[in-house]
Formats: sequence, C-alpha cells, structure tokens
Amino acid sequence: PGKLPNIIIILCDDLGIGDLSSPAIDTSHLQRMAAEGVTLTNFYATASVCSPSRAGLLTGRYPVRTLISTPLLSTHNPLNPVMDVLGRYSYDVQGIPRDEVLLPEVLHRRGYHTGLVGKWHLGGTPGFLPNDRGFDFFYGALWSNDDLPYAIYRNRQIELPSPANEDLLTHNFTLEAVNFIRSNKDGPFFLYLAHAMPHFPEHASAAFQGQSRAGLYGDAVEEIDWSVGQVLQTLQSLGLDDKTLVFFSSDNGPWMQGNPGYLRGRKLLWFEGGFRVPFLARWPSVLPAGASSNEMSMNFDLFPTCLALAGVQPPQDRLIDGRDILPLLKGKASSPHDRFFYYDVRKVTAVRYQQWKYVRRHLTDIASFWPTQQGPFLFNLETDPNESYDVSELQPEQAAALASMLNDFEAAMEKNLRGWL
Repeated sequence: PGKLPNIIIILCDDLGIGDLSSPAIDTSHLQRMAAEGVTLTNFYATASVCSPSRAGLLTGRYPVRTLISTPLLSTHNPLNPVMDVLGRYSYDVQGIPRDEVLLPEVLHRRGYHTGLVGKWHLGGTPGFLPNDRGFDFFYGALWSNDDLPYAIYRNRQIELPSPANEDLLTHNFTLEAVNFIRSNKDGPFFLYLAHAMPHFPEHASAAFQGQSRAGLYGDAVEEIDWSVGQVLQTLQSLGLDDKTLVFFSSDNGPWMQGNPGYLRGRKLLWFEGGFRVPFLARWPSVLPAGASSNEMSMNFDLFPTCLALAGVQPPQDRLIDGRDILPLLKGKASSPHDRFFYYDVRKVTAVRYQQWKYVRRHLTDIASFWPTQQGPFLFNLETDPNESYDVSELQPEQAAALASMLNDFEAAMEKNLRGWL
C-alpha cells in the first residue's frame, strides 16, 4: 500500500460543462488544473440527476442496476408520498443496497484511508451511512441542500444542527478536505470531495458574494474554483503532486442556472446538456499536461480506473459497465466504449452509438406540447452537437439499428436488472 497513488475525486453538484469557460466566472484554478492535466470533452454522468449519478460513480454500474433511479429524499420530506404515488420510488430502497460494492469499501480493504467530505445522498439511516459503506471519515451532509432539515455530520454525529449555515459549506468542506490530506500525507488515501454547490439554493461565503459577473451562482462556482486551488496547493506543499491523481467533474448538468455548454437540455433531461459534464484529470508524473480528448467516457469508468490504480480486480460476480480509462487519459488508447444508454428514472430513453444518438418517442423539452410525447429522433452529434436536427428520415437504416440496440439492451436489463453473473 505504501507505493500506491493517492486518489482524489472532486465532484460538484449541478455544475454545467460550460461554466468552466464562461467569461462571467473566474475559474483560474480549474484552468490551471486543465493546463497541467487532461480534459475530456465527451464525458458523461450516468444520470442527469444526483443520487443515481453518484451511485454509478461509486459502483461502476448503470445506476438502475443499483436500484437508485431517482434522487433519494430525507425521511421527513413531504415529497416522499408524492413520489410514491408517481411511481418514482418503485424500487422502495432506503439507500444504495448493501450488496453493491462501493469504491471506498474496496480501497479501504486495499489499505487506503478513505474520506468523504461533502454530500453523500445515498442513504440516511443506519446501515446506509457513509461510515457504513467504506468511509473511515465523513464530514458533510446526508442529503441535498434543498432538503430540510439540513444538518452537518462529523462521522455519525451531528456537528452543526439544522439549519446549518449554507453560506459556509464550500469553505468548511475545503478546510476539512485539506485537513484530511494533511493527516494522511503518508498515504495512501482516497478523498471524495463532493461539494454541495452550485445546487439550488446557491450559497457562497462572504468573501465570494458579489465577486462574479454571474450572480450568486457564479459566486458559488468561483468559491469551488478557490477550493480546487486549495487542494492543489496543499498537494504541492506536501510534495504529493506526483503521488496523487485528482479528478474533477459534476454529478449532472446544470439545473435552474448554469451553462450546459450550449448543449440542448439541462438536469433531469436526457439530452446532452443534462448528461454531458466537465471532466479534468491531473497527475503530473503520469498524465500529459494540457491534453484534451473528445473520446467518449462516463463517470462509472472511475470505479474500475481507481481499482486498477490500486492493483485490485473489479468484482467478478456482477456486470461492471465501466472500464479503466487510464490508457485514454495517458493518450495511449481510444475510448473503451462505443455506446452509452440514457435513462429517465427506470426507463431507458436513448442510446449513443459512436457519433449517432437515437431518442425514443418520449416526453421532451418542447414546452408548447408538454406533456405529450415527441420523437423518435436521430441526431448526428458530430455535425449537430446541439441535437437540433432530426435526421431519422435521411438515415432510416441507422435509426433502425440504434432502435434495435436500445430494445436489446432493455430486454437484457429486464432479464437481469441487477447484472449478477
């Protein structure tokens, strides 16, 4: 274990892929991270909403396999019965199932000291808490910051009772993350820094309020940028740069505010703006500086990638949808994927195959006809990244092939949802 690399995953909540390059927001530290590492421009979250995306990241599997298909709500949230009536909680789980293998559990057994700072959102009852699921240390919140009562925990105990001051979330999470790195500098360590921002309602500390040209949302993003700078500075001061791989991404596209990179759609939708998220990776001794790739990859790839770094085989008793993308990040390989499936809760609605994307007839984002269904659509993401032009009539064979691919995947999932081997 003493020779294993440290791993840090910094995950934002509802950050848009276009926010990193917005002229209204200063992201100088993230720009530095990009200049010193690798940018993936075709990186996908495994869901366009929080809990499922986080389940995909930590298990290496499509979220529906983990039975986390929609955001989990705290026990006393009045929306729970409404979600039940709407069938959004049909799997009736209190948290990510205990038979799922989580990244921190494997790394902990491998000798890593594991820490979660920030948002968990995968269960809030005994047996489903971060300290029950492989994290040696937890400081943060169990739910989203719009789900009240909102308290801050240190391991299993409430440290800041509800209503916690959300203006201080990014600041306090950053201090805890830096302290975790310093306390475990002899490594190896795994830090999952899951910011609560810029999820609605947006907050920023006094030092950042009014500093951006993008309102409070921009202020929140600029404080996250500062936080990334603090993490990188700590690694440098401790001589850990060459021993530490740092990932930066978001759980899904932006919600009420934010820039989806001028892609179609936002959070909760199955267009590119809801699924395509920013992704940076930095490891000075291993990854090329200033590199960029438009090869397709997903956040469930981080699970097998981190396991490969730790010298651990993925679980052999279940399907792992992710693949090791370290060769891709090094510029020595193309994408290990030629397709990706998009879900709306439990319904698979679209598939991307190479540059083609097929969307089933489904509810869409055309307000004047909501809630009627539109489609099916076929988009060529190479020539039409904004999903503006349906070419299914021009390419009927391509549309039929992707529709068949979607049907086959759906049938396989119905036969073996959990993916047990």
